[in-house]
Amino acid sequence: MIWNLAEAKNRLSEVLDRARKIGPQTIRRRGDTFVLMPFELYEQLSGKKPTFSAFLLNGPRVDELVPMPRADAPMRDPQL
Repeated sequence: MIWNLAEAKNRLSEVLDRARKIGPQTIRRRGDTFVLMPFELYEQLSGKKPTFSAFLLNGPRVDELVPMPRADAPMRDPQL
């Protein structure tokens, strides 16, 4: 169903119930169109991204890392 903004504001509980039971609801305001949907559906459609801590915990283990070969160039003389 397509709602105009004033009607959606006046019947917000119904709009939210319909979004939960039926699916995304379309709301129009002065030429702009918006979609209201449950957050779970949004996460499903957008692809839930892991948190930074989950990314770190699920990254490569230290024993799986391969060390980079060292260059044979001599150390340079630091002059401050």
